[in-house]
Amino acid sequence: MTSAVSDIAPDAIINCAAWTDVDGAEEHEAEALVVNGDGPNVLALAGPRLIQVSTDYVFDGNKQGAYVESDPTAPRSAYGRTKLAGELNVLAAGDRHSIVRTAWLFGVDGANFVETMLKLAVDRGAVSVVDDQRGCPTNTAHLAEALLDISLDSGAGGIHHCAGAGETTWFGFAKEIFERTGTPCDLTPTTSDQFVRPAPRPANSVLEATRSDTPILPAWTQGLDDYIEARKTVEEQG
Repeated sequence: MTSAVSDIAPDAIINCAAWTDVDGAEEHEAEALVVNGDGPNVLALAGPRLIQVSTDYVFDGNKQGAYVESDPTAPRSAYGRTKLAGELNVLAAGDRHSIVRTAWLFGVDGANFVETMLKLAVDRGAVSVVDDQRGCPTNTAHLAEALLDISLDSGAGGIHHCAGAGETTWFGFAKEIFERTGTPCDLTPTTSDQFVRPAPRPANSVLEATRSDTPILPAWTQGLDDYIEARKTVEEQG
């Protein structure tokens, strides 16, 4: 990898690669660590400035208010532990590198919560969604612009929190999805203990930026509107 980076000679690297199978990481933590922990370390030592995308899962989710960059980390899952390992490796490699924590991503490429909700509405006509997990839904197109801005700012090393402005629950997110797309669905709130999964989910995933050099993303509702429009464009283009 080092020789490949040397051949290309980029000014900066934005690393979006990760083991993102949160539940699968519980049984395969060693493999996830190679991707989420060792991979960023190799890139951070390769030469160019690195922008490493990280996650709210580095926190335990027990804080009442929003998490800021200086809050202590305490991951509860294998995924969170491996992503934190990546953060620590990157920070140890030099203060010119940047860590960008984000959460609740959705975008037009790949599976995401919006598409899952719309599919369930069509297939079942009814869905129950947890209402006791809070976070900041983040449009990947908005995040991509912020990552580029950070990569161009040589003085923006260290940790950044970058997620859709505002907060909601998964239930609140689903409600807006159905309303804004005009999709009929019998939506009911439920609790996390009704959906037991191998990896614990943070009850609080709300991220807040306190740095003046961190790009501020649009409200998560604007991110959803932009996603819906982009989705229409993709469908029209076939």
